[in-house]
Amino acid sequence: MALKAIVGLDGGFQQLGMRDLMKNGHLGGGSLRRRLEVSKFGRLECEGVKMKPVDGDENVEVKKKEMGNGGSGEELKKRSRDSTTLPKPLSATNLSDSSNGSNVRIAFQGSPGAFSEGAALKAYPECETIPCEQFEVAFKAVELWLADKAILPIENTYSGSIHRNYDLLLCHALHIVAEVQLSVDYCLMALPGVRKEELKRVLSHPLALAQCQGVLSELGVTQENADDTAAAAQIVSSKGLRDAGAIASARAASIYGLDTLEEKIQDNHNSMTRFLILAREPIIPRTDRPFKTSIVFTLEEGPGVIFKALSVFALRNINLTKIESRPQRKQPLRVVDGSNDGTAKYFDYLFYIDFEASMAEPRAQSALCHLQEYSTFLRVLGSFPMDIYP
Repeated sequence: MALKAIVGLDGGFQQLGMRDLMKNGHLGGGSLRRRLEVSKFGRLECEGVKMKPVDGDENVEVKKKEMGNGGSGEELKKRSRDSTTLPKPLSATNLSDSSNGSNVRIAFQGSPGAFSEGAALKAYPECETIPCEQFEVAFKAVELWLADKAILPIENTYSGSIHRNYDLLLCHALHIVAEVQLSVDYCLMALPGVRKEELKRVLSHPLALAQCQGVLSELGVTQENADDTAAAAQIVSSKGLRDAGAIASARAASIYGLDTLEEKIQDNHNSMTRFLILAREPIIPRTDRPFKTSIVFTLEEGPGVIFKALSVFALRNINLTKIESRPQRKQPLRVVDGSNDGTAKYFDYLFYIDFEASMAEPRAQSALCHLQEYSTFLRVLGSFPMDIYP
C-alpha cells in the first residue's frame, strides 16, 4: 500500500511510495525536501508557534524579533552573530562525536550547574553551554542559529515522562540526533559555615523536592519551589540566606560557592534521567552500532487498530523501548455519534514510539510502510545512536 502523509527526517510532508522510501536507504532523501499540506491532519501549532523549518538563508534579524523583548530573548540576542559569520548547518557525517565538543554550542533550560547542563557536558565535555529560561527558548536558540544543539530531559525513572517536552518536539522542526542518560544525585547545600540543623527552609525544583522527602521530613524544614535546582543554589548564594539550603547538583555547589552538607539525599538512589539532543539537521542513520528511532503517529478508528499498529514491529523482531500517548492539542475532542447521541466525548491521540533499529535497516523502513496502512499521520523525529549507560 502506498505511503500517505509521512513526515521525514527533515520535517517535511511528502507523498511517498515504497520505491521512494527505499531510495538512498533511508527516509531522509532529497525527495523529502518538498513540503505538502496535509488537509486531514492540518498544520500543528503550539501556543502560537507554527511548526515550520527554519532555513539558513533567511534574514537573522527578522528571526531575532520573533524572540520578543522578554528577559530570555534578550539573553539570547547577546549571543547572536552577523549573518556573514553564521556557522554552517550541522553536518550529518559524524555519528560518534568523538571530539570533545569544543566547537559545539548547546542550549539548555536552567541556570549554570543544572542537571541538563551536566548531561550536555557528559556528551560534549568541552562544549559551550547556553542557559535558557525556558525549554521553548532552547528550541528557538537552535532555530535562530544562536546555538548548534539543544538538550532537554524527556523522562525520569521516578517522575516518568516530561509531557511538555513531547509537545515541543512536534512544535519545532528540530531532529533528535543523540540521547544521554544521566544518573541524578541530589546534594543538600548551604552557605559556608551553616550547619544542617540551622536550616529553616530548603529551595529546589518541585521534582527534586519530591524525590528527597525522606531527608526533608527529618529536617522538618519548609520546602520552597524554584525554577530549577541550580537556580535554587544561586538564590541561596546571591542573597546570602543563612537560614536556607538548596537541593542541587554537586557542580552547582561548586559554581555558587556553597558547602555540601549531605550527598545523594534522594529517596531512590537509582534515579536516572534520559535527555535528548536536538539539532537543525538529522544525522545519517547507520548500521555499524546500535541505533534507536523515534516516531510519532496518529491512527484511524477501528477495533484492534492499536494492536495492528504495534504488531508491525513485532513481525519484524523490532524491540519497542518507549510507548507514549498524548492528546492532540489542535483538536483534542471529538463527539461520538450513534447510541451515545453525541453526548460522550473522547480524546484523539498522538502516539510516540521509540524502537531499537536504524532507519538504514530495511526492516525499519518496511515497518513504517506497514504502519502507514493504519495511521493518518506519521513523522520520524530522529534516528540516532543509543546511549549505553554509563
